[in-house]
Amino acid sequence: MTNQISKYFKDTNTLLYSFLVSLPLFLLYELLIVISQPSGDAIVRISVDVWIKSLFTFLGVNAVSFSLLIVVLVGLFILYKERHRLKELQVSYFPVLILEATVYAIVVAFITQSMTSLIVNIAASDPIESLSTLQQLALSLGAGLYEELFFRVILVTVFILGFTKLFGKKWAGITAAVVLSALLFSAVHYIGSMGDAFTFGSFLYRFIFGLILNGIYVWRGFGVAAWTHAIYDIMVIAFLS
Repeated sequence: MTNQISKYFKDTNTLLYSFLVSLPLFLLYELLIVISQPSGDAIVRISVDVWIKSLFTFLGVNAVSFSLLIVVLVGLFILYKERHRLKELQVSYFPVLILEATVYAIVVAFITQSMTSLIVNIAASDPIESLSTLQQLALSLGAGLYEELFFRVILVTVFILGFTKLFGKKWAGITAAVVLSALLFSAVHYIGSMGDAFTFGSFLYRFIFGLILNGIYVWRGFGVAAWTHAIYDIMVIAFLS
């Protein structure tokens, strides 16, 4: 039993499983955006997604089509790079990965809410109650995908490389990267038309949330971190409804 668990964690902590388990998040997010906002006017998207698609539009390409192209190219690269793992791919691992992420989401919700309430005696909330349930679901999936992609895969990875080189010790680099990325993750939620009004409590809440997600990413990879974030946001929607 112990050997099976060890094998599961070792096998799934790879690019191949991270890509394949996170792919449904991308497809569901784009599909729900179209279904929930069919008119195409003032479409509400995750801020990081807006940044990316605005860049594509600026470059003169169709944002959605180019996003799909990038996903395909990245997927092909990962499948080629990890081709030696394809023969041993365990389809049964995927529902276990979702279950694992669900457990983390529950733990994250308990820790962030408890610590924030303990320190400032308030509960944090998100300003998306005016959106439809379908729109909220789409944004939850998008947050799991795009925010984890930007703040974890890009920022944490780059910060780890930079700080490790600066401090000369990997543990110091990881610690600095995890903290700085969590600060930026929390701060970005107060930017833009859909941004929150700043309060110390909500900032602290998201900072703690970001710290834990950073830890999950470093330990378990992008796929589990993305699903943890998405499932957590869905739990928040269900609780507020």
